[in-house]
Amino acid sequence: MPQVLEFKLPDLGEGLTEAEIVRWLVEVGDVVAIDQPVVEVETAKAMVEVPCPYGGVVTARFGEEGTELPVGSPLLTVAVGSAEGDLPGDLSGNGADGAESSGNVLVGYGTGAPAARRRRVRPEAISAAAAPVAEPAPVPVTAPALAPGPVPTPVPAPVLDEASGPVAVVSPLVRRLARQHDLDLRQLTGSGRDGLILRADVESAIRAAANGTAVAPSVPVPVSRPASGPAPVSAPVAGERIPLRGVRGAVADKLARSRREIPDATCWVDADATELMAARAAMNGAGGPTAGPKVSVLALLARICTAALARFPELNSTVDLEAREIVRLPAVHLGFAAQTERGLVVPVVRDAQSRNAESIGAEIGRLTEAARTGKLTPAELTGGTFTLNNYGVFGVDGSTPIINHPEAAMLGVGRIVPKPWVHRGELAVRQVVQLSLTFDHRVCDGGTAGGFLRYVADCVEQPALLLRTL
Repeated sequence: MPQVLEFKLPDLGEGLTEAEIVRWLVEVGDVVAIDQPVVEVETAKAMVEVPCPYGGVVTARFGEEGTELPVGSPLLTVAVGSAEGDLPGDLSGNGADGAESSGNVLVGYGTGAPAARRRRVRPEAISAAAAPVAEPAPVPVTAPALAPGPVPTPVPAPVLDEASGPVAVVSPLVRRLARQHDLDLRQLTGSGRDGLILRADVESAIRAAANGTAVAPSVPVPVSRPASGPAPVSAPVAGERIPLRGVRGAVADKLARSRREIPDATCWVDADATELMAARAAMNGAGGPTAGPKVSVLALLARICTAALARFPELNSTVDLEAREIVRLPAVHLGFAAQTERGLVVPVVRDAQSRNAESIGAEIGRLTEAARTGKLTPAELTGGTFTLNNYGVFGVDGSTPIINHPEAAMLGVGRIVPKPWVHRGELAVRQVVQLSLTFDHRVCDGGTAGGFLRYVADCVEQPALLLRTL
């Protein structure tokens, strides 16, 4: 007889505790193979296709598109055949025990089994398969109930907090946020379904505590009033409300933490980039069979940064607050800010110190394209040690960027524009760029930061200086 197995939202790594369902890739009644992607979710770092480790017939889905689920919540149930012929075409891919799975949860780490062509099973077959459930599971929605209308999303039961007593909260992120701000979740009234405490409830309580006011419940509380006379009507707060979640929420949290923890300072300098632009034109104008891809200005600046970090390794570091230590990092994993439709992301060029300008440029191009299509993996968005921010593409000259926590510095680059400049004792029109360095004052003093920025500016003005490090 078939066995119904429940597949839960897996741990997607990098400390992620929740994800939003963007698009279902299967319907109830579809036949899926082991490691076939079944849902596309958006985490705080990237869009991820989640494969199901079981093969069989989808008997239920949990959560509508746009729903945010914590890790460990049910995603779907699959009827897995326990003997040959239990499922049409025996597509379960399981062994004799009917419960074999790949054990993998991320695309690209599967067994390599070919994905089955999408098939649909008769409703009565699904109902029969869903009958023998060995252990308690969320009530599945079977195919006969799949008439037009939403599939009900089960709400996980409340869990016990660290203190004694039941608490109506299921998200680990909500519990952690409450712990960080010494909030007693039992004193809050949740605004979610069945009184579920949401992140918005905790954040509201934090703001109320910061303002010195009492924590108000997040749901309307009945107020007694005279029987006669009209009931007072509270005017709704005007303005559009945009949830801080997904990429936008992750960026907000990281920027706020950076401002809260890092004592940053900024220095800047104008540099004559005329020679750098001429060098780039010469590189890209060289023909012949050995000519490679075009080299971008960003790639040249990235290569200059790696050379500068070799001279000033203090800026390629992080601060361990618990140990009260500065940790200088051996490799340069260079992040670069990229604006996408989903918001600001910072892809990372790994081991940039061992790459030349052409290699860095090729990797920047690949990561930029992946960012635009939403295909960046969490690993490609984490682990940076230094960030390069080219805000000149927005047509501005200067900025004081916020450090990408937990890094120690960020180099900002403004637009390169013709400006009057004293060149060789005479006034001339030159290509000028403003460079700004925001740095963590705990890892170094102004002399180190100024030395780094001056070296970068010297390389921009005289690209031949880079020949010493090539």
